[in-house]
Amino acid sequence: MTTNQGNQPRGVAVLRNPWLNRGSVFTEEERDRLGLRGLLPPRVSTFADQVSRLKEVIDSEAAPINKYLTLESVHASDEALYFQLVMENVEEYMPLIYTPTVGEACQKFSHIFRYARGLYISSEDRGRVRELVANVPNHDVDIIVVTDGQRILGLGDLGVNGMGIPVGKLALYTACAGVNPQRALPVTLDVGTNNEEFLKDPLYMGLRQHRVTGPEYMALVEEFITAVRERWPNVLIQFEDFQNTNAFALLDAWRDRVTCFNDDIQGTAAVVVTGLYTAVRALKQKLSDQRILFLGAGAAATGIAHLIADAMAEDGIDRNEALKRIALFDSKGLVSSTRGDKLAPNKVPFAQAYENTTDFAQAIRQLKPTCIIGVSAQGGAFTEDVVKAMCEVNARPMIFALSNPTSKAECTAKQAYTWSEGKCLFACGSPFAPVAVGNKTFVPRQGNNSYVFPGIGFGCIFVRAKTIPNQIFLTAAKTLANLVSESDLANGSLYPPLSQVRELSAHIAVAVADYCFKNGLAQVERPADLDKAVREAMWQPTDPKFVFE
Repeated sequence: MTTNQGNQPRGVAVLRNPWLNRGSVFTEEERDRLGLRGLLPPRVSTFADQVSRLKEVIDSEAAPINKYLTLESVHASDEALYFQLVMENVEEYMPLIYTPTVGEACQKFSHIFRYARGLYISSEDRGRVRELVANVPNHDVDIIVVTDGQRILGLGDLGVNGMGIPVGKLALYTACAGVNPQRALPVTLDVGTNNEEFLKDPLYMGLRQHRVTGPEYMALVEEFITAVRERWPNVLIQFEDFQNTNAFALLDAWRDRVTCFNDDIQGTAAVVVTGLYTAVRALKQKLSDQRILFLGAGAAATGIAHLIADAMAEDGIDRNEALKRIALFDSKGLVSSTRGDKLAPNKVPFAQAYENTTDFAQAIRQLKPTCIIGVSAQGGAFTEDVVKAMCEVNARPMIFALSNPTSKAECTAKQAYTWSEGKCLFACGSPFAPVAVGNKTFVPRQGNNSYVFPGIGFGCIFVRAKTIPNQIFLTAAKTLANLVSESDLANGSLYPPLSQVRELSAHIAVAVADYCFKNGLAQVERPADLDKAVREAMWQPTDPKFVFE
């Protein structure tokens, strides 16, 4: 770790700085030079000692929320130790630092708040957002994850309590892809909350008002984006957990003007398209020959649907023809142009003159989809009749039950494999154990956004991408699908092991960077060895020599 010789922190100031602190790992020479002698136990530890010590403490906690709080206390005091532990145990700790545990942490945020992290901008700060951005201590920021807390996971409007989401998301950018944590900034836009329980909570830490909407809301977002771009011109902005209408409006307003994307819409889509690429590879079919039926028609569904249409078009058919191969089923039934209600704008491109039905299994028998994709958050919606209907019209149906947590999954892996007699290709949004059907064991893998957004983000940061077009998400999806091994496919897995996410992210980052260089989106010179340069740029929480320059 380096800092400036003329402003060299010493003693307790070093130990209280999470970017400088190395705890008992400081060497004898460093303890003398930095005034740490006597402020630490005398024995010098190895980095591995520290990781083992911390893991022992976390493993002793029974409740996931207590594990989360212990991890966050280390996150606030020793970032290198925190990230080394997470990287060494990524599959075990990802559910703690992000979903599902972060959901509980957000719900309780105002009651368990301990450490100030990130930037809070409220609607009362209109006209002075630039001042708030100037208060951020980070000299450089490469990436911002921003939320307004209105649609936190499946928990609804959490207001300012949603800050745990940007914090957790950025932790995954670092652990999974090597984004420098000192150059990452979580942001919450507090425009109020419509959650009456929070408004009545005396400890609630956000504005006690109902949400600001309309032009005033959009003006605050514009002031925020303008301010951060003035200070950090190349910063990547990732929108997270915005309500559907605002999510689409903000993405449409800014995607061609700044470096930004929405992971709920575009990252989710890339993961699902990965599963489709892998499934059609297993079936030895073309993606453009598939017919897709969605259960659910919100931001996730239509974001996925548009990327599928892009992928089909790339596979050789007209994009308008691709749109005709994709149908939506919402709370009122099959979305059709003859249904008689006013359709939301995001549904219109997928509305054909179908025979109206409110029965999902009947819609399957009518449209004969090769793949059904559940993004409805309706637990159990893929009934036995639904799965058997898919088997009636397909030798090997694709069944993607993507809602999470498990209680909201359209079906479980066991149900899908059992009801289809092991014929289906299954992807899930929640983790499920292996399933035995007859003499074969299937290993379902979760279609987790963490497979793609870290690598996409790092690749765009590496090249200082001007914008992030949809083709980048297709590039990521194809890259990830190509990393699924034949043995994975033989076990029914449509994704590679998440334990390999750091390596997977490196491949995706290289592919994204390559696309940017080839398509005029990069603002840096292309290195002679792109793969080597990307990997060397990935931040590592190793045990560094503590040096001041």
